[in-house]
Amino acid sequence: MNSYTAIIQQAMRLALVDGIKYHKIGDGHFYAQELFESAELRGYLNDNMQAAAKCVYEHVVYDSDVEASFALGMEQSEDVKLYAKLPGWFKIDTPLGTYNPDWAVLVEQDGKERLYFVVETKGMLLSDALRPVEDGKIKCGRAHFAAMENDVQFTKANGFGEFVGQW
Repeated sequence: MNSYTAIIQQAMRLALVDGIKYHKIGDGHFYAQELFESAELRGYLNDNMQAAAKCVYEHVVYDSDVEASFALGMEQSEDVKLYAKLPGWFKIDTPLGTYNPDWAVLVEQDGKERLYFVVETKGMLLSDALRPVEDGKIKCGRAHFAAMENDVQFTKANGFGEFVGQW
């Protein structure tokens, strides 16, 4: 297992803590843990979800049509091995404050895996359209991962097609 997969799996394990429940089994002191019983999960099902096979979750929640299209592109791409819509608590530190990328995407090309943190999957990515602090955080994030020299890419994309062009 490579380090990128380990990072994503660690984030998944931490996400399991949200909503966890323990129930006593029988008369003993044995407990089982459950996450999102069917009644609770129904509360999360809504119009901005789509089924996902390559996502770390069974469904991916999207905030816009651009994100829905981005997720669909990842599902259809043979190069995308695994992806996740990152939760709000996943933060990257910058001198301007923390930044939350939209996606983590594990891509395999020519037998080599590379992890991408994709930020700002919006329809328009002109730096002038972003708030100066937000644009500065993105620049810091890109510089942070470039300095680490670990093949993690921090990138912007206004859609799946533009993201593919950055591989």
